Amino acid sequence: MIAQQNLVMLNFPPDTDIALIDRLQRAAFDYFLDYTNGRTGLVADTSREGSPSSIAATGFGLSCYPVAVERGWVRRADAAHRVLITLRFLDGSRQASDGLATGYRGFYFHFLDMRTGERAWNSELSTIDTALLLAGALTAAAYFSGPDLNETEIRSLAARLYERADWAWALNRGNTVTMGWRPPGRFLTHRWRGHSEALLLYVLALGSTNRPIAPENYGAYSAAHEWLAIGGVPHLHAGALFIHLFPHAWIDFRGIGDVGMRAAGSDYFANSCRAIALQRAYADENPRGFMGYCRKLWGFSACHAPSGWLQLRDGRLQKLLGYAARGAPFGADDGTLVPWAPLAAMPFAPDDCLDSLSHLLAHYPALLRGCRFPGGFNPSLPGEGREGWVDDRIVGLDQGLSVMMIENWRSGLIWDLTRSVPGFSRGLKRAGFEGGWLASGAA
Repeated sequence: MIAQQNLVMLNFPPDTDIALIDRLQRAAFDYFLDYTNGRTGLVADTSREGSPSSIAATGFGLSCYPVAVERGWVRRADAAHRVLITLRFLDGSRQASDGLATGYRGFYFHFLDMRTGERAWNSELSTIDTALLLAGALTAAAYFSGPDLNETEIRSLAARLYERADWAWALNRGNTVTMGWRPPGRFLTHRWRGHSEALLLYVLALGSTNRPIAPENYGAYSAAHEWLAIGGVPHLHAGALFIHLFPHAWIDFRGIGDVGMRAAGSDYFANSCRAIALQRAYADENPRGFMGYCRKLWGFSACHAPSGWLQLRDGRLQKLLGYAARGAPFGADDGTLVPWAPLAAMPFAPDDCLDSLSHLLAHYPALLRGCRFPGGFNPSLPGEGREGWVDDRIVGLDQGLSVMMIENWRSGLIWDLTRSVPGFSRGLKRAGFEGGWLASGAA
């Protein structure tokens, strides 16, 4: 068992809060037991029947098995077996440039058929989703470190999958990483430039020992960051909440900073704390007059919603955005919120998040389905109850993020694991990160 080091909070909340968090965290993990194909190990994108696999959700699932073992939800041998099924399938899946392959040049298509692993929904070969998948494989490998043959094979397969990714090819002769590629041979136009969830991608791409990118590529990515002065303090802006959370699911950014963060006298953890405070302040101000918004009800991120002009409960017409990356204080806002926000933001503002969680459950109890939160809801729209419109999907990414971030708050487990992975620490150092645990010998 890894030593439980509570690095984030100094005072535990009451036992009743911990018991609630434990139930919600356990239910979120069980998504990966309920929606994983037993033969391929691929995880469904959502709970909707017929949903394809999301390789990003699969990566989150791989990272959650160590939590499940430590919490006593799954036996270690059973968890290792499930991880091994996934890694064996990915290792043996067909890598080719046609539209029926599973991946190409070490990257994987965003969505895959749950049973066959073939490309689904004509999706792109996704660089960011592959990074999330590989982060999960490396995290599982760091945990399953024993001499057992299955655990030994997990480490071997994870290393091979990571080194197979051709990050230099993904630059497509540019100075930043492309967002993806489509068969038979066309890169997507957009690139990863400016603050985004691709911070994790750049760390892994720099940390690879086979076809990595160069520090100059990280410099080109970070040169496009949008810095704002918020209350006289430099803040690295991104509207959607998930951008401020995804990289932290794996990497402990407290006390370490790249060139830009050091110049701002900050770090990415403190920046995410500000982002959450800004979202809460925006919800409290509620400039567009949506129902329910307050400091305890917030969460602006990527999620589904209806689309088109619809009438709200108060009679106004509002254009609903469908699937969109909502954000605050500067970003899209149509009254749709993500209810999982307090769980996923626990390491950054635990007291505020516990208050938000209590408010959410007291005022919108019908949101919980099998103790899991749906992808989004809009209390300004007509509905059966106070909740208004509620997404019928449980989303794998949301469940995995909640499991990991709750655990990073409770014990620091995932952060402990990734500090021991050479690809993470090497990538951070090549990106120019210094200080904190990187300088302490923990890396």
